[in-house]
Amino acid sequence: MNKRLKDMINTLLYLLGVLCLTYFVIAFVGQRTRVDGASMEETLYNGDNLIVDKITYRFRDPERFEIIVFPVQYDRSKLFIKRIIGLPGETIQIDAGGNIYIDGKVLQEGYGKEIISPDHIGIAGAPITLGDDEYFVMGDNRNNSSDSRLEIVGNIKREDIIGRVVLRIWPLSRFGSVESGKKTVEN
Repeated sequence: MNKRLKDMINTLLYLLGVLCLTYFVIAFVGQRTRVDGASMEETLYNGDNLIVDKITYRFRDPERFEIIVFPVQYDRSKLFIKRIIGLPGETIQIDAGGNIYIDGKVLQEGYGKEIISPDHIGIAGAPITLGDDEYFVMGDNRNNSSDSRLEIVGNIKREDIIGRVVLRIWPLSRFGSVESGKKTVEN
């Protein structure tokens, strides 16, 4: 084999290796996604570019207040980005004052952009008991979010969760980790 052909084969093998590694990272480790809309304001903004960690949930279950990515039920090519509020087996309800109850206890959290208006309580006005593999999610912009309070979204199955948001990469002025914070349910 002449040197030129050998170099060409080496280059092709190198490019094939890079493509395989890229596919592996996108399929199993992480991916970039873009925020489309205002449902997660004041945490995430329209146009923000994010990195989604797809590997953590292979080793542990999602936790309350983590921001997750999952496909829209009626158009699986589109993704929703929401915050986990309710965990498997819990009962969720929202009262007319906008208070979120988990198993009858008020959820103390500071992620909501504003108090939930009575017009945006949705199906959560009545108690919703989550299945063993279901999560209740909400956008931080509580009065401008399509989330588990709407039948069209409903509870999110564990198998549908793509991953958790860990990093904002654009715009550079807000570059950094996306903290979920740890708040607790109180009596």
